[in-house]
Amino acid sequence: MTGTSRRRFFPSLAMTIAATGALLRRTDGPMGPGIARAAGTLPAFRVERWVNSAPLTPEALRGKVVLVDFWEYTCINWIRTSPYVKAWHRDYADRGLIVIGVHAPEFEFGKRAEHIDRGIHDHGLTYPIALDNEFATWDAFGNDAWPTKYLFDAQGMLVKRWVGEGGYHDIEMAIRRRLTASRPGTALPPVSPEATAFAKTGEPSYAGITGETYIGAERREPDAVTLEGTWQTSRQYVELQSGTGKIVLPFTAGEVNLVAQPGPTGKAAMSVLVDGQPAGGARGPDVGPDGVARFDRSGMIRLLARAPRGAHMLTLVTSDPGLRAYVFTFGP
Repeated sequence: MTGTSRRRFFPSLAMTIAATGALLRRTDGPMGPGIARAAGTLPAFRVERWVNSAPLTPEALRGKVVLVDFWEYTCINWIRTSPYVKAWHRDYADRGLIVIGVHAPEFEFGKRAEHIDRGIHDHGLTYPIALDNEFATWDAFGNDAWPTKYLFDAQGMLVKRWVGEGGYHDIEMAIRRRLTASRPGTALPPVSPEATAFAKTGEPSYAGITGETYIGAERREPDAVTLEGTWQTSRQYVELQSGTGKIVLPFTAGEVNLVAQPGPTGKAAMSVLVDGQPAGGARGPDVGPDGVARFDRSGMIRLLARAPRGAHMLTLVTSDPGLRAYVFTFGP
């Protein structure tokens, strides 16, 4: 995990990622029928379901410039890129660009229609979405991280690949060049205000920021978090069984998020404390003025947004049985 992308974790298969042309590939895993071996061409989309579109094929997309965005609706790194992807769809869809979001779920709940459909709605995505629950299209592209973007020209040939956050001006300029090449004389709008603003401010520094912290047994680092109360630890998450539970986490960051899931009631609440005190002015958008995060969805909960500089202790307190906590993510 870097500050700007999340790598997929393969617990039972050591994965070696090698550069082949401009696509990353798994070099020691089995390659099934239909998996694209030749770098540079748009593979078929082998997915469970399409949203916002009828199924799309490489053949049907010929003549269009195609931007494929591998995303995960709970991933903070993708969430930060989303405004730019939506802007490109807004500004260039009627000029020959097709944006396709390929959703590959990191957690099991992300495969369920009620969760991913709400995620698509809550994030305001109106371009075609392909639901890649079994990672067949992910493997066809040789992909290895969220978010990753692939730009293909009107002939279906790969132009460039970008991993993680940032580089928005570079991506948009590449899109514009390919649109102009495919449709000479096409009048393009100005560069999007989103990419222009980012080019002026640049990527924030992640130096010294706490790294992504998983809570489930599969990826939890020793002493990364302390659990108080009756929690059951599973492969991907911890779940409160009864009574009051606490999760205590040392961190250094301005922004703290938690991927969480309510229990059987469909609603949950957590008190958010920083150094033993209510979050106050440091609270994130999902935390109320009373210092409590209340949510009714499975996804990323924004706990802190303006924590003071330096090392701190985060404490989450809940009495909602069945609440599951998956992973903390951080930002400057």
